[in-house]
Amino acid sequence: MKYVHLVLRNMTRNKRRLALTVMSIAVSLFVFSALVSLPAVANQVLASTASAERMACHNKAGLAYLLPEAYKQKIVLAPHVVAVIAQNWFGGVYHDPTDQFPNFAIDPDQIDKMWPEWLPPGAATEFKRLRTACLVGPGTMKHFGWHVGQQVMLKGTLYPFSPTLTIVGELTSKAPPDFFLFRRDYLEEMMGRPGQVGLFYVRADSAASVPAIIAELDETFANSSAETQTESEASFYAGFLSNYQALFRMASVLGLIVVISIGLVAANTAAMSIRERRSEIAVMRSMGFGTRLILTMLVGESVIVGLVGGLLGCGSAYLLLKLVSVGGRGVTPLGDITVPAIVVAESLVVAAMIGLLSGYFPARAAARRNIVDALRTVA
Repeated sequence: MKYVHLVLRNMTRNKRRLALTVMSIAVSLFVFSALVSLPAVANQVLASTASAERMACHNKAGLAYLLPEAYKQKIVLAPHVVAVIAQNWFGGVYHDPTDQFPNFAIDPDQIDKMWPEWLPPGAATEFKRLRTACLVGPGTMKHFGWHVGQQVMLKGTLYPFSPTLTIVGELTSKAPPDFFLFRRDYLEEMMGRPGQVGLFYVRADSAASVPAIIAELDETFANSSAETQTESEASFYAGFLSNYQALFRMASVLGLIVVISIGLVAANTAAMSIRERRSEIAVMRSMGFGTRLILTMLVGESVIVGLVGGLLGCGSAYLLLKLVSVGGRGVTPLGDITVPAIVVAESLVVAAMIGLLSGYFPARAAARRNIVDALRTVA
């Protein structure tokens, strides 16, 4: 610790070079944090939202094809099933076509059994009582400035009508932030009761029963006019995110390329800085400073510079993405983009590695150089 002051003095002797090096590392870690957060947030939201006891049963031909509402009675009778809810995609907007968010019509009768962790106290009772009730995720509530008790109108895009709905509750943080749920019987009434369902959400009595229920339901509706594909909720949500996998992979690769590029720049800067101080290093060795001590001080300078740049980059990425989520909903299909703690940790490790690797090799060469040769070269 007694050499910390010396390390800091040497590190700040050329303030312009120090500032430019820190900023270059900060920019690279800013880009790295923002890009790597895309897949990290998607996986985090998926893990926190999906339940091991819930399943989605939809048409085997695809989500664009509907199922008969009568299937619900057969699903209810399947062993180990404790709740079934039919769902239809509505696809409405609030004001403009750009105001898009996931909005669904669902059966109200078992909502408290299907998604108990999504519902604030009293919301299920109000949702069952009021025919025009709706429940809204916190992201959509914040984006439009809505409040509980407010009436909102969804403009139909797939349907030729626009229902006026009353917000009876805000979904908890366990629910997807952008979801908007209203009653399917109200939608059926406006549609003339066609009796068609987009998919059925099914809840099992335990996670261990899920594989048996999946096999039972798909076997029950096999060889029918509308065969089903039943899958766990996590698998169902992952299917939506699969469309973004190419984007996620590209983001990770770009982040890695940026970090490697800046790492090479930082290595060149460190080499230049140490090359300019060869005479000082030779004088320190002649005064009795050991090779290991000198190497430790030189590498310590580079690591500190890397960590400072990493903190600035991570902090900037966190604040920027926080401002984006305050101003509107996130760009992922399930929620806002933030910088998760794991990404912060990874970025700081990367920053420390940039400092370590960029400073170690030139510092090692300088610290081990013959003292007489170093002094003669300077002279």
